[in-house]
Amino acid sequence: MIWTIRPRSETGALAAITAGKGPLVVLIHGVGLRAEAWGAQIDALAQNYRVLAVDMPGHGESLRFTEQPTLASYTGRIAEIIDEPATVIGHSFGAMIALDLAIRHRWKITGVAALSGIYRRSPDARAAVVARADSLNGVSTADPAIPLDRWFGSEISKERKACESWLRKADPRGYRDAYRVFAQEDGPQESDLQALHCPALFLTGGREPNSTPAMSEQMAALAPQGRAEILTDAAHMAPMTHSADVNRILTGFLKETC
Repeated sequence: MIWTIRPRSETGALAAITAGKGPLVVLIHGVGLRAEAWGAQIDALAQNYRVLAVDMPGHGESLRFTEQPTLASYTGRIAEIIDEPATVIGHSFGAMIALDLAIRHRWKITGVAALSGIYRRSPDARAAVVARADSLNGVSTADPAIPLDRWFGSEISKERKACESWLRKADPRGYRDAYRVFAQEDGPQESDLQALHCPALFLTGGREPNSTPAMSEQMAALAPQGRAEILTDAAHMAPMTHSADVNRILTGFLKETC
């Protein structure tokens, strides 16, 4: 697949790629990326659904917040543009936002899928992500090699090159603001997961060192309608590197939620 920039629509305060017709599916990317990271999912899901792939605030073509945001700030901004019952799918920080949407705005959400979501980091992992957040000054572009090596290893691929391009062009302040929230949060509360009213999918890669399979399995066990799916040979960027598998799983999940 060629990861080219796509046209946007202005949707409330956010820019978004829109495609297809049918029940609404909202896609939320991770820190430093943009809606194109969902390119393979947009093409597959738009055959049967109305897909809304947002640029989260401070990313892509969406304006950043004027002050340091909270998780609720991101969740609220996206909730404003959900104009009918929707299945929300998020990746990484987007997974955190998607779950928060299902918790805070349950009357709008018919299903939630958290891809590479975090839950109860270890002390070492928490210290590492906080240190990375503290190293961002909001002025200069962060070294993309650090996240790229975590996501892809040293292997060069078109997916890695696309992510590198997006990270280099990311708004430094928008990146810092989002990463700070991502570092400060530690996943949903146990009680919130137990109270989820809708089907919940937790999908991650077997080679994912941070959003581990154990995290997805723990969240799925707590959610009344939760289930975990582990792609054994995938790492962090499974929606790009293992798009066929991810699309198959998401398509099956959407048959339940829509």
